[in-house]
Amino acid sequence: MDLKKLAGQAGQFLTRAVQYTEEKIGSAEKTELDRHFESLSLQADAARQWTEKLVIGAEAVLIPNPGNRVEDMIFEKIEKRRPNRLSNLEYLGLDMVQAGNDFGSGTPYGSALLKVGGAEQRLGLLEREFVSNAIQGYLQPMRKFLDTEMKTITRERRLLETKRLDLDACKSRLRKARSMDGQSSHKDAVDPKVLVAQAEAELRKAQADFDRQTEITKLLLEGVRSSQAAHLRHLNELVEAQAQYYEQCHKVMTDVQKEMASFTVVPEKAAGGPASTTVPAQAVGVSAPTTIQDPGSQEGGKGPWRRAKVVCDYDATCREEMSLMMNEVVLYTELQGQTTDFVTAKRGNQTGRVPRAYIEPLDD
Repeated sequence: MDLKKLAGQAGQFLTRAVQYTEEKIGSAEKTELDRHFESLSLQADAARQWTEKLVIGAEAVLIPNPGNRVEDMIFEKIEKRRPNRLSNLEYLGLDMVQAGNDFGSGTPYGSALLKVGGAEQRLGLLEREFVSNAIQGYLQPMRKFLDTEMKTITRERRLLETKRLDLDACKSRLRKARSMDGQSSHKDAVDPKVLVAQAEAELRKAQADFDRQTEITKLLLEGVRSSQAAHLRHLNELVEAQAQYYEQCHKVMTDVQKEMASFTVVPEKAAGGPASTTVPAQAVGVSAPTTIQDPGSQEGGKGPWRRAKVVCDYDATCREEMSLMMNEVVLYTELQGQTTDFVTAKRGNQTGRVPRAYIEPLDD
């Protein structure tokens, strides 16, 4: 260990600490940077802060589970790759396929589960591909910008601050040396003029180091704005990956929706009947979903169906009644044999008796 070099470094550190403290308490002057440099510094700080927020937000969208994000980070550090795990959609699809096989592919429900389970697995695979493309096209380049360019700028700005403290410390020593020169006497052991000359030489060297470091830092700061063109390209890659992902997901869901059209859901009767069931449409001689009309809606009606708005929530008290939600619009009619306090209401395929006071007619 070079003790002389170590002592010199300790002396520099102490000098900088004293200069920094005196600046804070206002007893020493501070060299100010030009406005253009300060503007570049503010722009670099804003670019770093917003890029960090965008990276964190994109990571939360692509990998919502914080535990998985930590695991991915560890794997990337150690094995230089992300772990290959199934998505939640793929797990759901596997469960549906297993359930469909258990119920039997010959049953309507089992056959439907197999179809939907396969679609969910395809969606999960598309999701994993999208996440991989988004990470490679957007996240990794943005992280690289933070880990390389911004870290370099931070390091050079810290070095510039060190050179600035050295420069101001040299200015303070020169002022003190000149002050001593004016008060010197012939009995002084060291000629003050020698101290002044030495302080001036140190100041010239410190000024040159500061100017050189200022130019280096300024060049790096000016490069931050030019990096926005690359960031725009990465953002476009993210949009392209999202557009392709949603387009493929839409196609998968459209296909499974067409496949599910081969099944017809028979609604539960309003006045009590068998539970809802799903049967193949071919069994009833149609090729698309059909609505089985409630027979009760055509019995003894006094007039056509009219529209009404529900003014208050209502919970059905028996199977002949229908529950209502406030502000929803339903159809209603009066049937023979009903009391004046109740009407028959209809919502889609569901029909039941409701209190007249809970609805407000919309049709004249």
